[in-house]
Amino acid sequence: MSEIDPTDHALATIASILENPEAALVVRDTGTDSAVADEHRAVAQHSRADEHQAAEEHPVVEEQPLAPEHADAEGYSKVGPGPMVAIRLKWTVHRGDDGQYYVHETIGEQSAPVVSGPMTSEAAVHFVDSREDEAHRRFEALRSEIAGRSSLADFERKGES
Repeated sequence: MSEIDPTDHALATIASILENPEAALVVRDTGTDSAVADEHRAVAQHSRADEHQAAEEHPVVEEQPLAPEHADAEGYSKVGPGPMVAIRLKWTVHRGDDGQYYVHETIGEQSAPVVSGPMTSEAAVHFVDSREDEAHRRFEALRSEIAGRSSLADFERKGES
């Protein structure tokens, strides 16, 4: 699951401001204190009405974790990094007939799975998460190495070595 982008949060805030602009405080110099007080009351009532309307439009939702906790590990799955589906790793948790959990690890869509297990549901989820984290770490290391070699090749090609 993807992480929350701070830009999305900023854009949502801007959109909500544009949808519900703050009431501007207008003070008229009429020379009487009662007219100014009436104006302040009108602005306060308008502000309370806007708050009530905003509460109806945007109900408060209970906070929930980004990744839901799995009560049952059956079907828990993650996909590794990579530019091509044919070589991308995938881990999926399956429950066996014995009630234990097994992790099926495949490379690409048509490969036979390598099965790891038996294990508990928590161990299977942890196994999938750790394998995916390791795959991402190795992929980033490989990508950095390739980027470093290409910049070194550019440096040598220009005759600057």
